[in-house]
Amino acid sequence: MFASTAAHAQPVFALMFKQQFGYAPSCNACHRDGGGSALNAYGESFKKAGETLAAFKAIEMLDADGDGFANAVEATAKANPGAKASTPKAPGDWLDLASLIPREVQNRFPGVKTWLPKDALLTDADVARAATLGAKLGKADDNTIYIPLVEQKPAGTALIFAAEFRGKPFYLLMTTDRQLNVAAVAPMNTRQVPAAAKSAVYAKFNGLAVDKLPAASGDDLDAVITAAVKKAGTLLYVRLKGA
Repeated sequence: MFASTAAHAQPVFALMFKQQFGYAPSCNACHRDGGGSALNAYGESFKKAGETLAAFKAIEMLDADGDGFANAVEATAKANPGAKASTPKAPGDWLDLASLIPREVQNRFPGVKTWLPKDALLTDADVARAATLGAKLGKADDNTIYIPLVEQKPAGTALIFAAEFRGKPFYLLMTTDRQLNVAAVAPMNTRQVPAAAKSAVYAKFNGLAVDKLPAASGDDLDAVITAAVKKAGTLLYVRLKGA
């Protein structure tokens, strides 16, 4: 199932963080409770500064978490600039592998202790292949695939991905079995689009192979969810199936 992929990486903003500071951060650098949850003060500062590499420079002298250390000082020392309890002298465990796996993902695979985060950095060939499957992917869809390991073998996958309805973002979580059949699609952070938490459309994806997910029709919320799920499933397929 899992053909060769690139080395460990994080979603696009964390990739920027790695480029700036030389290491991959936990989602907790910018989120209160892992990827897909609400932004913490550092994440909000980064967002307001433009969410680019230049944004790190713009906010480097701020102390987002109020612990007495500037953002850049903490990040350079491998302390979490978004958590008051993490300081250069006592950075804590925020970079431990368990902390790099969002809590919501871990909850979908109870008992799993070993994880393999894998790049989903799309090549031109991936984008072209996705188009043949009816999905339009681009560099903005780069992500991290979380793979739970049981007895050193893949037991499935998990992917957190964004959708947008009427200009407002929300986040979904897809899990699959090891054959890349959808186990579940669930709302994860729908604070800005509360109706997304109540949609009945999620159940229709269960059991489908990720390369056989339906295309969207229309522009209502269920169609937006369907389109996002189609893109997420296609990303999994092109990166993990014969990549």
